[in-house]
Amino acid sequence: MNERFSASTLKNPVMPDEVIFSEKGVTFRARKIFSSSENFVFYNDIAGVEIDSGIFFSTIRIKARAREHEIVIKNFTKGDARKVKELILERAFH
Repeated sequence: MNERFSASTLKNPVMPDEVIFSEKGVTFRARKIFSSSENFVFYNDIAGVEIDSGIFFSTIRIKARAREHEIVIKNFTKGDARKVKELILERAFH
């Protein structure tokens, strides 16, 4: 059940963003050189998922019901971004 997706290491080879699925929800890790953020969201608290696709990479935007700001994780392959969205929607709205 614990599935993990990591962003491409081309743009951030040391600390790629991650999405980690668990039984009750999803953890989103967004990493930068001097900081990082980790957000856990229960599946039933997810209001929506959007994907912004560029030529090579995609950005995943998560809209959570009880949060003012969306969660943004970057540099995923288009295939991984679609799979993350599919898994979230399948578990959040099923």
